[in-house]
Amino acid sequence: MERHNQSFVSTFILMGIPHAPELNTLLFGIFLVIYALTLVGNLFILLVIKVDAHLHTPMYYFLANLSFIDMWFSTVTVPKILMGILSPDGGAISFHSCVAQLYFFHVLGSTECFLYTVMSYDRYLAITYPLRYATMMGRKTCALLAGGTWLSGAIHSAAQTALTFRLPYCGPNQIQHYFCDAPPILKLACAETSVNEMVIFVNIGIVASGCCFLIFLSYVSIVRAILKIRTAEGRYKAFQTCASHCIVVLCFFVPGLIVYLRPGSMYAVDRIVVIFQTVITPLLNPMVYTLRNKEVKTALLRLKDQKNFIQIKI
Repeated sequence: MERHNQSFVSTFILMGIPHAPELNTLLFGIFLVIYALTLVGNLFILLVIKVDAHLHTPMYYFLANLSFIDMWFSTVTVPKILMGILSPDGGAISFHSCVAQLYFFHVLGSTECFLYTVMSYDRYLAITYPLRYATMMGRKTCALLAGGTWLSGAIHSAAQTALTFRLPYCGPNQIQHYFCDAPPILKLACAETSVNEMVIFVNIGIVASGCCFLIFLSYVSIVRAILKIRTAEGRYKAFQTCASHCIVVLCFFVPGLIVYLRPGSMYAVDRIVVIFQTVITPLLNPMVYTLRNKEVKTALLRLKDQKNFIQIKI
């Protein structure tokens, strides 16, 4: 029994993104630029929300949380991708580092999933109960909701990690992926994994489908409330407020549903699909919320005017 519980593999090899060797330099440059823009873009959102008092509202409080998550969500995977492209042995990752990567990937991913649900609920309250919104979504309520997303994400991730690494790994160590994730790792276990795969499938399925269902209900109620608004300008403003959230929700959930709701799948095409969720979506969030959001663009103009005023005064 003691032998069964041991993990003999001390190092895993991440096989990375399928590509021709001559594309190494191009891919390295693309991922490096995307990663840099992701960090700068999300940090910029955080700073704008922090500095501009007009953005100290529940909606932007949750958006700041989203930007913080996206910065680290990208950091969990992209640097390892860059290392794998840059050097022949860059795909090597220690057993304990693999455990940590899987845990933090699912912490951040599931927390973002829960946060999108909370953000849709926030928009529902803002549009359906505009007069009571400030009372219903006070500072304490926002903090509790945000804290609840992080706690739920940590519990969900702990379950995923425990189910994956409770098995023995004593043979092959090549992970057919560009980061440590449960489906490809389970394929290397020296034990029967069907139960683990099914439990992980059900776990992720409940979280993803549950969040999608709640978001769908929120937006059904939102659309009904918007259609009751008498003025066309009011309806347009309400739809514009929710449009950015809908875009990033689709970009985040669709790739995840494609990959994780098919037990035992992790083919080359799945790795490409997951790239969109883990690499592209964290970059899209700041772009969508700055280019489409009138309040953020107005805040940027205010900051620019303040900067010009300070320069003139000096």
